[in-house]
Amino acid sequence: MPIQLQEIESMNQPTLVLVHGALTDASVWRRVSVRLQEAGYPVIAPSLPMRDFDGDVAYLKQFLGTLTGPLVVAAHSYAGSVISAPGALTEDVRSLVFVTAFQQDAGETAGALNGKFPGSLLVPENLVVREYPGGAEIYLRPDKFGDVYAGDAGARDQKVLAAAQKPFDPATLEGSFASAASWHALPSWAVVSTQDKSIPTEAQRWMAERAGSTVVEVDSSHAVPLVHPDVVAEAILSAAG
Repeated sequence: MPIQLQEIESMNQPTLVLVHGALTDASVWRRVSVRLQEAGYPVIAPSLPMRDFDGDVAYLKQFLGTLTGPLVVAAHSYAGSVISAPGALTEDVRSLVFVTAFQQDAGETAGALNGKFPGSLLVPENLVVREYPGGAEIYLRPDKFGDVYAGDAGARDQKVLAAAQKPFDPATLEGSFASAASWHALPSWAVVSTQDKSIPTEAQRWMAERAGSTVVEVDSSHAVPLVHPDVVAEAILSAAG
């Protein structure tokens, strides 16, 4: 469904903050960003360090603190865990959108949630570990990127994504927080991918139902922001509305 341009009162117009997850950087939002900007909204997509969970939470909180006015925060993949942490958000955040993303609660970890249901292909034989000063980081094997992350993207996109991966330290998936998740207090939307081989579809459904999110399901891989940008943009616009 094409997005209809609309007049938006500037004083109530939220800024749409798009947070990438593991294995892709902020460019994963590029097609969604175009649609949101065409609908008249300011859009910004920060880049998470992905060295440790608490560091990502602190980074996002400080980043959001530089913005003024109401905010809608959308997260893809691992970034859903980050925006679930109440310490990652400011008082200006009005709603949340989880795009094939973790909806983590107090005491949980992304790693445990990803193993709650079968189906994830984020397994050791599909990964590459590379050391960096002070730690290690995870990549997908380039020949497995399509199977695990972007099966319905074109071959060209798969190769570009595989070449330009944003790696993550495995410590990020073991991070947790003690207070109730942000989605207990804020309205949330969830885009669930039914062909996801990274975060199992059943895990996404379970988390979204638990959170009481407004759910949109789409026949897509984990790379839904790239493959189905209209669906994702519509969910974000609903949250902004």
